[in-house]
Amino acid sequence: MQYGICPLSLVPLRQSPDETSEMTSQLLFGEHFKVLESRKHWSKIRVPTDRCEGWIPNNQLQFITKEEFEAIEEKTSVLSSDLIGFAERPNGMLTAILLGSSIPFTKCLPVTVDGNKITGKQVKGNLINTALLYLNSPELKGGKSPFGIDASGFAQMVYKINGYNLLRTAQEQAKQGEALSFVEESEPGDLAFFDDSSGMINHVGIIMENNYIIHVNGLVRIDRIDHTGIFNNELRNYSHKLRVIKKII
Repeated sequence: MQYGICPLSLVPLRQSPDETSEMTSQLLFGEHFKVLESRKHWSKIRVPTDRCEGWIPNNQLQFITKEEFEAIEEKTSVLSSDLIGFAERPNGMLTAILLGSSIPFTKCLPVTVDGNKITGKQVKGNLINTALLYLNSPELKGGKSPFGIDASGFAQMVYKINGYNLLRTAQEQAKQGEALSFVEESEPGDLAFFDDSSGMINHVGIIMENNYIIHVNGLVRIDRIDHTGIFNNELRNYSHKLRVIKKII
């Protein structure tokens, strides 16, 4: 088994070892992973925090030892809480890092990061403050950054920054936490899941106060929610059908 860490701002995680393959997720700076299979130009990896698997180019990863991997696993994550920051290496080289990037403080990726950082589990009320940092970010399937993000990536990153792990897809996330019977029982920070005409969960958003929800639909936006689903006031109709609300914290 080999191990690696992401040394770049953002690396696409693809469905197959081909640069034209669908992007299923992304790695942010400092994220560590296991290498499941290594080829000449590509490696298949698994991210331990959400068990997401995919392919990344070998020239965009940095291999680390098992001991380094385990040392990172044992430490509480320190994350950047600024929209954009910079990691400086000992030689003075700068790498831009995005909101939610990991700051490893390890010999394998020695960096100094100025700016705001966050570590450990935060109070539930901070989830909405974090979610609002992504407001107006464009929708991007597989994205996890303020420059492009999808619905489940948005929920995952908001929870990650506050110290809680969510799985990668809305279907997987819907299996976590405790189900609530009514929208009225929910609190800001709870997750609402939505399904398509075949009953497959395909969307997730974060509940706010006063029957509002923040979610990704074209961009990160705020809409109304009720027992039927998400009501888009601009279109004057429901854009998503409510399936279940989950309390994670």
